[in-house]
Amino acid sequence: MSNDTPSSVSSREHTAAFLLLRLFLGLRALLAGIEKFESGGNYSFEIYYRNMARMANGITSASFMPLWATKTFAFFLGYVLIALGLALLLGVRTRCALTLLGLTWVGLSFGLMAVQENEGVAWLATYVGLTAGALVLVRHNRFALWSGRS
Repeated sequence: MSNDTPSSVSSREHTAAFLLLRLFLGLRALLAGIEKFESGGNYSFEIYYRNMARMANGITSASFMPLWATKTFAFFLGYVLIALGLALLLGVRTRCALTLLGLTWVGLSFGLMAVQENEGVAWLATYVGLTAGALVLVRHNRFALWSGRS
């Protein structure tokens, strides 16, 4: 017979569920950021800025959004995704990283909504939901380098 009480088992399950969400979202953000630097198997800053300019111009030309807004968002996007992905994977300021990642997904969704790219919006809605679920479970964050007040 086990000495586990229902609350300790539940706490371990919540910790495991949060860890899985944190790892998935961290990997997804990290790889989404890195892929912005890629074209034809090559990675560079030049490729990044070319890709982001193309993304910004495409959204501006197909929507009501001004080029200055789409360029500003696009040029920071890859760096933000990489930084937030690493923060989540390492467990650095997890609550803050999740909140900022959720806002990033919402910002990306807004751009895709503006160009009526419904399939992309649906994918991002899944990430928003997973991020919201992780925020609900963040109090079960046990494996972090620096949690701060999370």
